[in-house]
Amino acid sequence: MEETHNTATAATPTISGELMSSDFQFSYQNSLPKPDVQILTSNGLRIPAHTGILASVSPVLENIIDRPHKHHSSEKIIPILGVPCDAVSLFIQFLYSSRCSEEELEKYGIHLLALSHVYLVPQLKHMCSKAVGQRLTVENVVDVLQLARLCDSPDLYVKCMKMLSDNFKAVEKTEGWKFMQENDPFLELEILRFIDEAESRKKRTRRHREEQRLFMELSEAMECLEHICTEGCTTVGPCDLGPSNKRRGPCNKFSTCEGLQLLIKHFTMCKNRVNGKCSRCKRMGQLLRLHSSICDQTDSCRVPLCRQFKLKMQRERRGDETLWSLLVKKVASARVMSSLSLPKRKREEPRETIHDHGIRNFRK
Repeated sequence: MEETHNTATAATPTISGELMSSDFQFSYQNSLPKPDVQILTSNGLRIPAHTGILASVSPVLENIIDRPHKHHSSEKIIPILGVPCDAVSLFIQFLYSSRCSEEELEKYGIHLLALSHVYLVPQLKHMCSKAVGQRLTVENVVDVLQLARLCDSPDLYVKCMKMLSDNFKAVEKTEGWKFMQENDPFLELEILRFIDEAESRKKRTRRHREEQRLFMELSEAMECLEHICTEGCTTVGPCDLGPSNKRRGPCNKFSTCEGLQLLIKHFTMCKNRVNGKCSRCKRMGQLLRLHSSICDQTDSCRVPLCRQFKLKMQRERRGDETLWSLLVKKVASARVMSSLSLPKRKREEPRETIHDHGIRNFRK
């Protein structure tokens, strides 16, 4: 019986050229002392190695090597089971060379990720996480997610979650998802929570963008209002402009300016403005009030009712004062950001001054 065992052991293959690169074999055979430990794989393959190298790269292997053995024997054997022998061979090769090709990562990345986690080899773990993440598919994403959780790989975990969130309908139809539903309901709940939070973030982002777009539009409307009241634009402007300035060409923000001019024309002629029944006049009043809240040159401002609105706001205390103050700050901030995007020369151009603030100053 003993003879049979020894014969089988002698016939057991060791590491060969099919499993390791020629460069590694050359340095392995010519630069290192005689191996003093063997790595045993699932199919019986024995890979000769050196305890000093294994211990210097992996603290787990160092503990295994230093652990006292129950059976005193001159032969040291470390079993690494549960993964293909080629993956174990590549793992040992990496411990020696710190190298692993893209082809090897593509073929054995998942197994190497598990080995690098178990034996605490962070450099290989990072390489495997990146390689596996680049090869995610709808079919394997659930399995890779489970592995990422077990191997504590946050980057790979997030990448899997994002793919699940973006392709949830397709992933639901895979065998991996169905198996996970039956065997790991907590992971299913975790995924559904992530998807729900991702949707909430998208909604918040969209809402924020819409708010910023509104503030920028209001800021542009404030600029156009000052521009119309100071210089005039096409058919609307101050009544005291000289004959040569009676008609001006469209400005560079005419899409906004034109709508504002139409609103001003309506505001000056509307009979329902005084009794507050006209919604367009209310809108114009809100724009004038907003301008007054932002304006810091009340005494020289040419926009109608600027000073009157300021005095009125100082006298009154409104219930919506907090919301209005917030709106003013947001529009003022958008205005600053807009002005910073202009060329320096244009920002430094002095404003003209005028001292008449009435609605009658508009010309049509």
